[in-house]
Amino acid sequence: MHAPNAPATRLGPREIIVLLAGLMALNSFAIDAMLPALPDIGRDLGISEENRRQLVIVAYMFGFGSTQLIWGPLADRFGRKPILLSGMALYVAFALLCGMATSFELLVAARFAMGASSAVTRVLVTAMVRDLFEGEEMARIMSLTFMVFMLMPMIAPTLGQGILLIGTWRLIFAFLAGWAFVAGLWAMWRLPETLHPEYRRSLDIREIGKAVRRALTDRLSLGYTLAMTATFGALVAYIATIQQIIGETFGRPDAIGWTFAAIAVPMAIGSFTNASIVRRFGVRAVSHWGTVAFLSLALIHAGVATFIGESLIAFVVMQALTNGMLAFTSANFSTLAMSRMADVAGTASSVQGVMGTVLGALLGLVIGQAYDGSERPFLWGMAASAALALFILLVVERGRLFARPDRAASA
Repeated sequence: MHAPNAPATRLGPREIIVLLAGLMALNSFAIDAMLPALPDIGRDLGISEENRRQLVIVAYMFGFGSTQLIWGPLADRFGRKPILLSGMALYVAFALLCGMATSFELLVAARFAMGASSAVTRVLVTAMVRDLFEGEEMARIMSLTFMVFMLMPMIAPTLGQGILLIGTWRLIFAFLAGWAFVAGLWAMWRLPETLHPEYRRSLDIREIGKAVRRALTDRLSLGYTLAMTATFGALVAYIATIQQIIGETFGRPDAIGWTFAAIAVPMAIGSFTNASIVRRFGVRAVSHWGTVAFLSLALIHAGVATFIGESLIAFVVMQALTNGMLAFTSANFSTLAMSRMADVAGTASSVQGVMGTVLGALLGLVIGQAYDGSERPFLWGMAASAALALFILLVVERGRLFARPDRAASA
């Protein structure tokens, strides 16, 4: 169902999904396409310690979380479209700077700034979907958007490797700058302003403070944001360590492309499936069962790796099943966190994004830095993240999980 008094849009539903997913997928590609390039970056910039190379990935994520609280209030005041276009312009500039970096320190700093610019997409995609939709329809649109977003990990490492065949790792950043430029032009040409006129807010610090407090004190907003943080931390740990696990633990650096794609397939299928089943079973029930399944599979995988051992194929199969459950958590957690934030959507999305991204990146970094040559620290770290997410759900729902009526939680 469309939100009441939703702004008119000249985009059809499919174009909205593709455009918004393309903006979000820009971040996925900026992270995943770098995986095959990390060894080359290390050699060119004199970084021999492989765990340190993870900073190329993690710095982007920290930047991604650092500015979301800025983009949201600006979008609530000036509208979604001008703020989105400003962030995209900055992204292009910093992507080009990354491509010209002559030191590892400059590259990491530029990656941080690149992520800080791209944070505008995380905030505004969520806010624009909330502007236009509500309830289970919002969850459906978010799931379809995430489905296109999830397809990117299937091709990003392979495309990154392809770019490396015709140029250096610097060409990847030129590609990212071009993508952002084209996406910005598309948004400028086709995207309408979605901010409800009655929801336009001032930049008065007291007004912003009130909106921030609402996002931090509302039980659904805070609880589901923290649950989303735990699952995002698991995803960050996976992205930060998968190149080392495939290349070092299993001794197959040439397999990063197809293994990453194979693990991503269930995530894309899960997102597509989620878009349909939330209408039947409700967004709360689906997200709760998805979390239980995520934890169960993570524990099984960690146990098998620790007490039995596994081949590369077994790792890929088990990790694909485990990661597939993330599709039933992330988009639904985001929907539930935003369910009572319509009039402060930009600021609330910022607050939730900062918490989810920064804390999730910290959690993922801790797990990633525990890498010791085997996959076990990562697997147990993922299981711990899943257990934390389930514990948070039990607290926020006061022990009542799997209920169908989505509005019961707001009572």
